[in-house]
Amino acid sequence: MSTTMGRLSSGLSYPDRFYAAATYAGFGGEPNSSVTSKFSNDVALLLYALYQQATVGPCTVPKPRGWSPVEQGKWTSWNGLGSMASIEAMRLFVKILEEEDPGWYSRVSNFTSDPVVDVEMNHNHKTEVATKSEITMLETKTVPTENGNTAETQDKDVMVEELGSVGVYDQWVNPPVSGQRPKPRYEHAAAVVDDKMYVFGGNHNGRYLNDLQRLDLRNWTWSKVEINSNSEVPVTVTPCAGHSLIPWEGNKLISIAGHSKDPSEVINVKAFDLQTYTWSTMKTYGKPPVSRGGQSVTLVGSNLVIFGGEDGKRTLLNDLHILDLETMTWDEIDTLGVSPSPRSDHAAAVHAERYLLIFGGGTHATCFNDLHVLDLKTMEWSRPSQQGEIPSPRAGHAGVTVGESWFIVGGGDNKSGVSETVVLNMSTLSWSVVTTVEGRVPLASEGLSLVLSSYNGEDVLVSFGGYNGRYNNEVNLLKPSHKSTLQATRSGMPANDSGSGAQNATNGTRDVELEFETGQESKIREISVDNHEPQINEVNEVSEHSIAALKVEKEELELALSNEKAQSLQLKQELIEAESKNTDLYKELQSVRGQLAAEQSRCFKLEVTSFLVLYCIP
Repeated sequence: MSTTMGRLSSGLSYPDRFYAAATYAGFGGEPNSSVTSKFSNDVALLLYALYQQATVGPCTVPKPRGWSPVEQGKWTSWNGLGSMASIEAMRLFVKILEEEDPGWYSRVSNFTSDPVVDVEMNHNHKTEVATKSEITMLETKTVPTENGNTAETQDKDVMVEELGSVGVYDQWVNPPVSGQRPKPRYEHAAAVVDDKMYVFGGNHNGRYLNDLQRLDLRNWTWSKVEINSNSEVPVTVTPCAGHSLIPWEGNKLISIAGHSKDPSEVINVKAFDLQTYTWSTMKTYGKPPVSRGGQSVTLVGSNLVIFGGEDGKRTLLNDLHILDLETMTWDEIDTLGVSPSPRSDHAAAVHAERYLLIFGGGTHATCFNDLHVLDLKTMEWSRPSQQGEIPSPRAGHAGVTVGESWFIVGGGDNKSGVSETVVLNMSTLSWSVVTTVEGRVPLASEGLSLVLSSYNGEDVLVSFGGYNGRYNNEVNLLKPSHKSTLQATRSGMPANDSGSGAQNATNGTRDVELEFETGQESKIREISVDNHEPQINEVNEVSEHSIAALKVEKEELELALSNEKAQSLQLKQELIEAESKNTDLYKELQSVRGQLAAEQSRCFKLEVTSFLVLYCIP
């Protein structure tokens, strides 16, 4: 039993996780009456049916002939599952147990005699190696408590003091947090303001949340933000998940979109004032987008760029909308080129305040690893070739940018969580693996959050929450090294024929779009041309002659585009004139038809009169 529970504490995979849950609930072993007695009859029957489906298979036994309501109910529940797969029954069994008894995992872990130790990470060997004493400082032992929180077994003050000075980069570590931890969750939203990470909403055991939590990134202390209910017009915020949280004006958090129990028809925008601790509804103008969740929301200057997502009817979207935060006006954008296919739970980033990058995401059946770029000046999509170690398909991942680098963490592919933390150099579009974790840990989860902060003058990536068969409320941080933010550039510039095809290892069930319009193939090269941020000499080997040639080509393309737009405008004008002329001709035709009908009527009357004169009048 201790061996099984030891594996459990490190994050059991199926079917071991199911058997541990079944044993705890009183199935397949010695019944735990104190546990099973707390379930309602309906839940107990459903757990029984799922256990039978997972261990025996579909119900093939005949219906009981006796009048025992218990046996009748057990048979009916089992038979009602039909041909449900064994692994699906296992996952549903565990999910229902977590909903009914969220603390079961911690209580099972407490059955062991040894303290539980967080799963050890397997990091990329390219990262800098820490000394033995430094690694010891980062190994934080935690013991689950009754409410699912963890208690640290080492001196927290020492850990916090040494955290900023250790020489460990490109590795995920667990800071020793204090205070009342938030409920485990996923599909929440997070943002940083004044060295504090705010977490809002999310999904916990199938229930939407609307609490606002705060983590002080200077001392790693959690606290719940108490909403001021004494305001003149208090605003109730609907529990939601799959929304976005954007810091604005230094003292506000903007919550936008998201799934809810009773969704509205269009996207709502709410703001939390960090000075008055009140929520308010932001009035918008123009035509707002349809309500949705799982979209991407990217702040570009004073505009929010919203792409994709899934509406309340589970319809996947690939539309593009912009909300101007200065005028609070919505604008639906008609783009050029081939848009990304409809999707949700993707990641988005902006580069050089001009290019919107979309990576991954998924549908109800499959996940993507494609990369799309939207030029926000011309509003034209392109799909460039990716270089380096192209990530596997995923959805539900999180991303954050550090200079030229776009870090992507977590996500899943409908089978398992993604263990690699990857980085994309947005100038060269080359991918690299930063580090890898082992096991079913929170970093290999869907629906986690990722934010960028600083600690002792160094950039720090902070992740929180996620779901990988278990709802998480763990905090992890990674300090990216100078090497990790530049290693992608060493693969060189992307191929010039970026429109010839997509160099992606896509999911086998996905139809990959490989056709592009002529003239798009050089679009992505403008990313490198227009980016004037300083580069390290050893990685910038592009000659001035090449840059000049690219600029000339860019000007030629812009001129050609301008000519095409002018020609298109002229054709539209000619079409309008032709339609107007056609309308006039149609009116003239109708007039002629009327005159002809009148003449026919007059002729008929004359014929009748003539007939009467000749034959009827003596």
